[in-house]
Amino acid sequence: MYRNDGFRELNRQESLQRLADASVGRIVHTRNALPAVLPVNFLLEESGAVLLRTSASSELVRAIDGVVVAFEADEVDAATHSGWSVVVTGLASVVTDPEEHEQLIRTGPRSWVPWPVEVFVRVEPELVTGRELVGGRTLYGLELPS
Repeated sequence: MYRNDGFRELNRQESLQRLADASVGRIVHTRNALPAVLPVNFLLEESGAVLLRTSASSELVRAIDGVVVAFEADEVDAATHSGWSVVVTGLASVVTDPEEHEQLIRTGPRSWVPWPVEVFVRVEPELVTGRELVGGRTLYGLELPS
């Protein structure tokens, strides 16, 4: 559905398709009662869950394991004033099953900075929202001249 402000709401499937093509996103969590945002690489699982790989001793793991977080990824083209943004909100948890951990070492996301002991964190997709800015041809709902 197009809105008069130049944005189009993406449905869940469209949002997940956009995420599947992205390689970097941002995990949004709380640190010392304040919002914190960290860029991370990730893998989108078939279920729509976001999978991260990081150091087992990282502050991030301690902050998000067992907590509801948001994960956001986007793509923007400044030249055409177009792009999209998708947010996945859900419970984050460390993968603790040894067999699944071993499988994810082979198939999961790769760390850009390898750590001696790594863990996988899964964000379950309770809420998936997205929107797309289409063509930058509008300003405040008015069509711009060519």
